[in-house]
Amino acid sequence: MSQMSRRQALTLGAAGAGSLAVGLAGLGARGWPPFGTEPGATASPGPAWSEPRVITATAGVLDVDLTVARTEVTIDGRRVSMVTYNGTVPGPTLRMRPGDRLRVHLANELDEPTNLHTHGLLVSPTDNGDNPFLRVAPGETFDYEITLPADHPPGLFWYHPHHHGTVADQVFAGLYGAILIDDDGPGRPAPRVVVVSDTTFSSGRVAEASAQDRMRGRVGETLLTNGLVAPELVATPGSTQRLLVVNACTSRYLDLSVAGQEMRLHGVDSGVFSPPLTRQRVVLAPGNRADLEIQVPGRRTGVTARAYPRGAAGMGMMGSDSFDGQDAPVLTLRPGGREVSGTTPSTQAGRPHPAPRDLRGARVDRTRTLTFTMGMGGMGGMGGMQFLIDGRAFDADRVDQRVELGTVEEWTIRNATMMDHPFHLHVWPMQVVDGTDAARERVDVRDVVDVPAGGQVVVRIAFARHAGATVYHCHILDHEDLGMMGVVVVR
Repeated sequence: MSQMSRRQALTLGAAGAGSLAVGLAGLGARGWPPFGTEPGATASPGPAWSEPRVITATAGVLDVDLTVARTEVTIDGRRVSMVTYNGTVPGPTLRMRPGDRLRVHLANELDEPTNLHTHGLLVSPTDNGDNPFLRVAPGETFDYEITLPADHPPGLFWYHPHHHGTVADQVFAGLYGAILIDDDGPGRPAPRVVVVSDTTFSSGRVAEASAQDRMRGRVGETLLTNGLVAPELVATPGSTQRLLVVNACTSRYLDLSVAGQEMRLHGVDSGVFSPPLTRQRVVLAPGNRADLEIQVPGRRTGVTARAYPRGAAGMGMMGSDSFDGQDAPVLTLRPGGREVSGTTPSTQAGRPHPAPRDLRGARVDRTRTLTFTMGMGGMGGMGGMQFLIDGRAFDADRVDQRVELGTVEEWTIRNATMMDHPFHLHVWPMQVVDGTDAARERVDVRDVVDVPAGGQVVVRIAFARHAGATVYHCHILDHEDLGMMGVVVVR
């Protein structure tokens, strides 16, 4: 394995936020789906609840072998071929504590290159860390070593491939898994890891995406929760269930609701809301995570992902809106006497986690404006369509933003297209300071912010540590592969 050159990384070939719209039933001109009778209210029985295997760090180190290979798995009673980490969809959950070291021996048994991105972790992007420019060729192996800062925020993060040009295909085929950083806070229920993804099968395999699918951002016909279709979670009536949800879908937004009942939203991505927010719906853009608490009702009730409109495909030239499929069940809550256990809390002594720095009053050293654009013609698109940031397609040999280490910057992320685009910055979390109601009321820290069609979001970023080069991009992974990505270097 060798670190790929910037030119090798350029694989354009075939290939918010408006934010997380947290909770409100009517959001005016955005045209959200209306609330009516929730389809989950009379949900039918599904498979038994199950969570991915957990691999836990010991003595401050988590050593794990991850093998990437095509594997035959059972999905909804059918044997199908997917791409897996260690033979399962999702891959194992990696469980650590702040200050721990993660060592991953990645073996690539595919016939195409891959690599590994630890989405949301505040870690170094250089060398064998969270380095998106690495290329693990077919038949090769690579050893990652990633150290969590001692003050790393707790919560749910995730891992997936990030080799440019193949990301959407590999995630859609099954390559994703959760990273759980232990939360030592008192009084919280044991968490349940909820990895939501989607895919489409054809002739026993994951279907290939068409040019139009890639342009819109593909949405799978089958929604999976921990690799299951609408699993049933048995829990004591009236009990509080803590769900750590990751949207691992390639392009689908998850518009979550629970038969009209309220949820308590404790945080988004690595941010924490204190006190928690009370919401009847929570929208997660691709890559977002949420810390939710739901009270188990007295009857079988579904958690549903509603169909979500995210704008017109092809700048209106395709003549149709890009909706995220149909309403789909995520899981079913069933009241019962024998509750399925969740991930057990840490037994180690708790350490207080410092509150996130509030950048609203910080001195801003520099401002920048980045703009999502689409255009016709040239390389890097599908059918002549280009997916761009600031009018340029991704070039791994070009540095788009040079930032001084230790500074605070304010970035305005504009969306000049007719499609929503979630903006993801690796390594350095963003505090939303304008563009959402939450930004005006509280510290709102995220690593994915959704920027609505024709809108903008303003974020502040403290580049306090971890010098090096990494990327920012649209987290509709088809759009990333088609060029909607840039390089940032911090020195």
